[in-house]
Amino acid sequence: MTKQLDRNAARLAALGHPVRLAILRAVVKGPAEGTPAGDLQTQVGIPASTLSHHLATLSEADLVKVERSGNFLLYRCDFKSLKTLCDYLWEDCCSGGKCC
Repeated sequence: MTKQLDRNAARLAALGHPVRLAILRAVVKGPAEGTPAGDLQTQVGIPASTLSHHLATLSEADLVKVERSGNFLLYRCDFKSLKTLCDYLWEDCCSGGKCC
């Protein structure tokens, strides 16, 4: 397998959990400077330790970036990685003669 296939499989695996998908959607909707972890916890409604676990998985998959701002951890979507994943999923569209 190629590195690209492995990387995209890891990203899809990270998104394959309903809570992580909900977290990513909340981060995507958040401010450009990032969404505080506490706000994400409130939006998703899960304990902080569980949220940390899911955010770590999304970060390891390069789907979110984390930055410390004082006492807060801010999470932003890695839009470049997300776009790369989407482009990968669509890159062979229509090559079989059928268009979406």
